[in-house]
Amino acid sequence: MSELNNIALKIIGNGKGILAADESTGTMTKRLEGVHVKSSPENRLLFRETLFTSERMNDCIGGVILYDETIKQSSKSGKKIPELISNLTSVPGIKVDTGAKTLANSKEEKITEGLDGLRERLNEYYKLGARFTKWRAVYIISDKYPSKLAIQTNAQALARYSALVQECGMVPIVEPEVLMDGNHTAYDCYKKTTEVIKKCFDELELHKIDLKGVILKPNMILPGSSSGKKITNEEIAKLTIKCLKESVPSEVPGVAFLSGGQTEIEATENLNQINIHNNTNFIMTYSYGRALQQSALKFWSKDIKNIKGTQELFNHRANMCSLAAQGKWSKELENK
Repeated sequence: MSELNNIALKIIGNGKGILAADESTGTMTKRLEGVHVKSSPENRLLFRETLFTSERMNDCIGGVILYDETIKQSSKSGKKIPELISNLTSVPGIKVDTGAKTLANSKEEKITEGLDGLRERLNEYYKLGARFTKWRAVYIISDKYPSKLAIQTNAQALARYSALVQECGMVPIVEPEVLMDGNHTAYDCYKKTTEVIKKCFDELELHKIDLKGVILKPNMILPGSSSGKKITNEEIAKLTIKCLKESVPSEVPGVAFLSGGQTEIEATENLNQINIHNNTNFIMTYSYGRALQQSALKFWSKDIKNIKGTQELFNHRANMCSLAAQGKWSKELENK
């Protein structure tokens, strides 16, 4: 096995998943102000460090995606944040794109930027302790979107990013997110997501990426959030697995789903169903932000000094997600 494959399996193997704690300062400010907590560097670090030092980090969280601010901060104990995470047997990672901007000649759509100066930034992050990275591309669904232009240009950017990341000895997370927004059917989502992921892997192969050292972070196959259409968890699972079987090369070690606007319970239940029906060789796990943090954040906001109570909520959520990554979750365990 290659070293990159070893890192990938350490992050997503053995029922572990990824804590996405890579919200930009702007996004984190909205989250904190939404629960009436001042968004200062100290408070942002306090909440994140509360999660990072929780008991279930050891057996449920294989990797933590950090933001540029956090990877350079130190914990209360004086340890650098990447060292703190590594000591908990988790792998530190870093978001390296600089955000989605309007795509020229297709103003409804987005292209993710951040390739300029990326090689130098990656070398810096490696020295700081990062061993994997994340780059997110976003796509909308409608009658005419995502366009061929958006699919092609974002796939090329993801491939160029991945090549630079592997050159630096890190594992790239490839995140092509087809957004839930819209009134499309689950079948529309399945068709468009399959097309998007296929094109990403076409470009990754063209750029000679070691696919055994890549983690895919896709959306699940869901109907549009404003469609009013509902399908069962089992239908979501089967469509999602069908999409991945048709679009992901067998060398890829695993898939870490984004929660993409689902509630904590929806994201857990759907992941559990995917693993119950998983007839592939792919590890199917989680890379959740809000779906791991939301309950803990709401509780913490009432008393930011109540570290123990906040950690109890996070421990429960992380445990439920880990069970779902093994197809062992149930409503009874959820409500214990």
